[in-house]
Amino acid sequence: MTPPLGFRFAAVSAGIRKDGRIDLALATSDGPAVAAGVFTRNLVKAAPVEIAAQRVATGTARAILVNAGCANACTGQAGDAATVASTAAVADALGVPMHTVLPASTGVIGALLPADKIVRQSRALVDGLAVDGWDAFSRAILTTDRWPKVASAALTGGASVLGIAKGAGMIHPDLGPPQATMLAFLFTDAVVDRAALERALGAAVDESFNSATVDGDTSTNDTVIALASGKSGQRVTESDLAGALTEVCVALARSMVSDGEGANHIAEIVVTGLPDHAGARTVARTVATSLLVKTALFGRDANWGRILAAAGRAGVPFDPRRAAIRVNDVEIVRGGITLGPEAEARAAKIFAEPSYTVFLDLGDGVGRARYFTSDLGHGYVDVNAGYRS
Repeated sequence: MTPPLGFRFAAVSAGIRKDGRIDLALATSDGPAVAAGVFTRNLVKAAPVEIAAQRVATGTARAILVNAGCANACTGQAGDAATVASTAAVADALGVPMHTVLPASTGVIGALLPADKIVRQSRALVDGLAVDGWDAFSRAILTTDRWPKVASAALTGGASVLGIAKGAGMIHPDLGPPQATMLAFLFTDAVVDRAALERALGAAVDESFNSATVDGDTSTNDTVIALASGKSGQRVTESDLAGALTEVCVALARSMVSDGEGANHIAEIVVTGLPDHAGARTVARTVATSLLVKTALFGRDANWGRILAAAGRAGVPFDPRRAAIRVNDVEIVRGGITLGPEAEARAAKIFAEPSYTVFLDLGDGVGRARYFTSDLGHGYVDVNAGYRS
């Protein structure tokens, strides 16, 4: 894969993780890049989130510095100082202003970022920058992930978008300006102004990361940053940019949910027939986060009653007698009642597949929304019961 023009990437092992894996990643723009970002709305925010939000508000950036193995959340003034020291060292090695280096962290909450380890590796990190370093970057930011998350899309005139993300647990992003653990970084060489980039990013995030869940927990560190180098020389419309960013972000969000801790299946919950999008989204989110629904998915059980019951407690009015449920092309509920054991048995076979769509139609309104969710089984407990050990 050839990344968008104007960006270079690198990764090293700084010794932040206990297992010795690469855990420090850097992405740089060859010149000032237009920058936009959205961050967790959790009231408890990590130091890198607070600092990155302040810096991205200037509208330009030169680099993104990411560490894995330590969230640097709930670490007080010492955590702020550690983030500042880390970005200062990398900025010095790059020869750019410190405020143009955007930090991001992922890992255990409550542990102070070992800034000295990052400072010692800052020169090696910068010296290793390369156009093809995106693969190492994608691997360095992982925690409990089973695989890297990378996606791309083409834009008009040869410009492109590259997205790199991580996330497998603590996934229920609630991202907004300027305030998943999920991290996602988007790079484009299109010519675009900041306001258009912000709007396009917001639209893409709403359709992807903000419509995905693994366990219903919103992280202290969720961060999505987009940089536009403009190096392709191609100015694109805001609509085209939003479409490409959405394509990339949806692919990354699906990969996160598929990689959910202990997960074996990804389900796309599609709700239709309500009067508006907001109501459909509320119902889709309620179904997607239901533990009873998620455990039924794990058990490959076409337990449609749990789906309908979750919809009914979402606080959105509808007539249950009009409800219909379909799994891919197999209808199992019509008029709010079962179509029988044969239909449920056919649906159960689909639930054995790694990916499928559950359609819940609740009337004849124009409202439509989707949510990505995973099954929930023993593996999730195994990972999280001993996360700090």
